[in-house]
Amino acid sequence: MQKEKDPKAPHRSLQNRLGGNAGVASIAVFFVCCAVAFSFATDTFLTTGNLLNVLRQSAPLLIVATAMTLVITTGGIDLSIGSTLALVGALAAIALHAGVADGVVLIGGLLLGALIGAINGYFIAWAGMPAFIVTLGTLSVVRGLALLITQGYSVPIENDGWFVQLGRGHLLGVPMPAVISIATLLAGWFALRHMRFGRYVVGIGTNAEGVRRAGVNVRIVTLKVYILSGAAAGLAGLITTARLGSGSSNQGVGFELAVIAAVVLGSTNLFGGRGTILGTLLGALTIAVLGNGLILIHVSPFYTQIIQGAIMLLAIWMNTRIFSPQRSRKG
Repeated sequence: MQKEKDPKAPHRSLQNRLGGNAGVASIAVFFVCCAVAFSFATDTFLTTGNLLNVLRQSAPLLIVATAMTLVITTGGIDLSIGSTLALVGALAAIALHAGVADGVVLIGGLLLGALIGAINGYFIAWAGMPAFIVTLGTLSVVRGLALLITQGYSVPIENDGWFVQLGRGHLLGVPMPAVISIATLLAGWFALRHMRFGRYVVGIGTNAEGVRRAGVNVRIVTLKVYILSGAAAGLAGLITTARLGSGSSNQGVGFELAVIAAVVLGSTNLFGGRGTILGTLLGALTIAVLGNGLILIHVSPFYTQIIQGAIMLLAIWMNTRIFSPQRSRKG
């Protein structure tokens, strides 16, 4: 007797081929759809100048989202990155205005960001406080320090030093911020996929107690993850100040939400245990393309956030309801 064909077999075969990459595949499809739609809607979207501008503007998001992928993979969260970006950027502008050498400003900004991350990591890993509460507190404290130091004013910087090249320079025709973000993404991908540190990060998000019993110092790994997050936010602050030509305490407002959205949109599990740098890249670029495309088609800025939020909800729905292997197995 001939065996009856299962009508769901093609769908299951697709899921088997995609495996754990179903979420990344879904955001890749969504990203391509957005790019194609904006390409037909406006003649300027696919121009070289516009695409390079998208890369330049999205560089801080890509840099910090890479580190945030590690944080969320451990089951944590870092809400202080936007405030760290603002404080580092403002202090960098003040230091440059005072005549401090560009190299000292660069190293100092990275160290300050790492210090803020270390404070977060200490309270989370050693004091046992929830990451949400700790980083929410440092968000307020750090933003307040930035406001206190700048008194709410923007601090301009000179354009004659090499520091501004971090935000405005080019390397082989590619904007320097994009080059830095690509290097950061590659380092994050290598660490997560091919280093023992990356396996520890995934293990902590899956079963922290089991990792601890295997002899791993969970506290130190957690501390390192938050230090990386703070340093990435500091680097983003330096690049933002260099690109805009000024430092301000108002920079990075809502930045942490965009970063978290990019990571989760890229199918990193918000509750830990699974992270993907490729997905984060696609998630961040999707957010950047949406913002850029809506401006090019002259959508009112009053509607931009509504449309972006609705589209991101649709993308996440596609991820969880259509491309999810778990849902496929239940079907």
